[in-house]
Amino acid sequence: MCGICGKLNFTGEPPSEALIRSMALTLVHRGPDDEGVYVKGNVGLGHRRLSIIDLTPAGHQPMCNEDGTVWIVFNGEIYNFLDLKKDLEKKGHLFRSHSDTEVILHLYEEEGIDCVRKLRGMFAFGIWDERDRSLFLARDRAGKKPLFYYLHRDCLIFASEIKAILRDPTVQRTPDLTAIHHYLTYQSVPSPYSAFEGIRKLPPAHYLVCRDGKIGIEQYWKLSYLPKFSASTPGEIKGLHEELLERLKEAVRMRLISDVPLGAFLSGGMDSSVVVALMSQVMERPVKTFSIGFHEEAYDELSYAKMVAEKFRTEHTEFKVRPDAVEVLPKLVWHYNEPFADSSAIPSYYVSKLAREHVTVILNGDGGDESFAGYERYMANELAMRFEKIPSLLRKKLLPALAALLPPSSDPNGFFWRLKRFTQTLALSPELRNAHWLCYFNNEMKAGLYTEAFKKKTEGTDSFDIILEKYRQAEADTFTDRTLFADLSLYLPDTLLVKMDIASMANALEARSPFLDHELMEFAARIPAHLKMHRGRTKIILKDTFRDILPQGIIERKKMGFGVPIDHWFRNELKEMAYDILLGDRCIGRGYFDRGYIRKILDEHMSGKWNWHYHIYNLLMLELWHRTFIDAAGDEL
Repeated sequence: MCGICGKLNFTGEPPSEALIRSMALTLVHRGPDDEGVYVKGNVGLGHRRLSIIDLTPAGHQPMCNEDGTVWIVFNGEIYNFLDLKKDLEKKGHLFRSHSDTEVILHLYEEEGIDCVRKLRGMFAFGIWDERDRSLFLARDRAGKKPLFYYLHRDCLIFASEIKAILRDPTVQRTPDLTAIHHYLTYQSVPSPYSAFEGIRKLPPAHYLVCRDGKIGIEQYWKLSYLPKFSASTPGEIKGLHEELLERLKEAVRMRLISDVPLGAFLSGGMDSSVVVALMSQVMERPVKTFSIGFHEEAYDELSYAKMVAEKFRTEHTEFKVRPDAVEVLPKLVWHYNEPFADSSAIPSYYVSKLAREHVTVILNGDGGDESFAGYERYMANELAMRFEKIPSLLRKKLLPALAALLPPSSDPNGFFWRLKRFTQTLALSPELRNAHWLCYFNNEMKAGLYTEAFKKKTEGTDSFDIILEKYRQAEADTFTDRTLFADLSLYLPDTLLVKMDIASMANALEARSPFLDHELMEFAARIPAHLKMHRGRTKIILKDTFRDILPQGIIERKKMGFGVPIDHWFRNELKEMAYDILLGDRCIGRGYFDRGYIRKILDEHMSGKWNWHYHIYNLLMLELWHRTFIDAAGDEL
């Protein structure tokens, strides 16, 4: 795992070696073990290395082929690199290292840009081909590894993180107002946008080729949910259980290749427990597991994690943390580069910091919910469809009236809070209903939040169009599968995987996700939807497959998000900070938001009239991002 960067000048002038080194140095937290820079002609490449496979100097990057005509900088892990290496050796390719980086290099020589189709793993890389003067950038299928680029009439700059691109003085630090508009809805900036004008994300499963100052971007992979596997008999269902178990075991086994110590995050949830169970089956030594808990009982899962640790006799490390939000939030703002409002980034950062004291590689359960329908939101969607039998006119009048009659509740897990949110959206289409449940600020809220000036700058741009387009792109014949595709294409790569990549790499920790093995994802997509979710049960096939392997308490427990008590914080220790920052002249002076609306949601939250903690956190992280990267240079913590 590493940090990569580079610059290609279209003018023919050589990039400054000092600039490339400065860009790479900005990524030192992603790769503290080694630094490499290559500058020749009009191209410069930079690399920071976190040594995982082949710890010798032979794995140094940037790396070139035998005659020095092709150069690569690579971030990630290729899990099938040994098989690819054998095939390449048969074709006459010679290897100087034992690294997966060199395998990509020779595979590119053999296959060209189609090399990405044979890679099984997580990756973001840049390849400079001197032979045809082209720069080839690529990103893995699920979007586990980030890749940003800045295209100007005179150059193309790319990097693992935006802050490295900002080291170039020619790049302007201007907020992208459309991206901010979308951020307020999705809690992160959706691909291909970034929070900065002119800087873009390369979307997952895409590659970019730049030649003669022109770029072309292509998608090389798309998940399909058709055709479905047959599951009409007990024998066929049993066969799917058996194949799922073997595919998961293979995905875990492939991710145990490492020349440094590795372990697993163990939250006590279903997905991380599955990963730990399978690791314990294929590893010769006890699995090192890591859990984090909180003093607030509603947010603490340590008892469940301990249940799994004892079952599989892991070397378990846990600790309870009382996060210092005032101290950790500036760190998170700097590391995330963009406004990022998933508050579970806080425990993710802390547990990564804990794990890094013991291991360099960590396995996690990311992706299980999106492949096997694990969110309660999916059940709510299924239930809501039953109300569609009520005539449309009646739904649009009766249900909002019912929602208005429900008593207020400040408990986000409380019955009335959930029921009120459920009834408020029943008159919408299934796609828009799911979008409302997923989003933070919807269009109605934005109408009250935005100033007239900001409304004019964002008018005609509906953030919900992004998720609706994902629904249209889905190759699926059920709403459940179309929703899974939308989440795998939007929520997972732009929020959940960003959260884990940044939280882990901020601590020089490599995170691997067996559930996001693309061959496993392809298999899971073709499992009939009713074997994933049906009549209030979620993850049916996954739970049934592991029913005799995991403790019963894990199988049957209610899903719990990996969160922190920010609702409590904003009513107590962060109350003064929230009022001072969000109602201050500096924030209001940006011209985005109406001071009265912000005061209203702050007052309603503090009084317990309604629970606005997600929205307050969203606004707070946006303002702190402005202060770090727009008002200041964002050069250091």
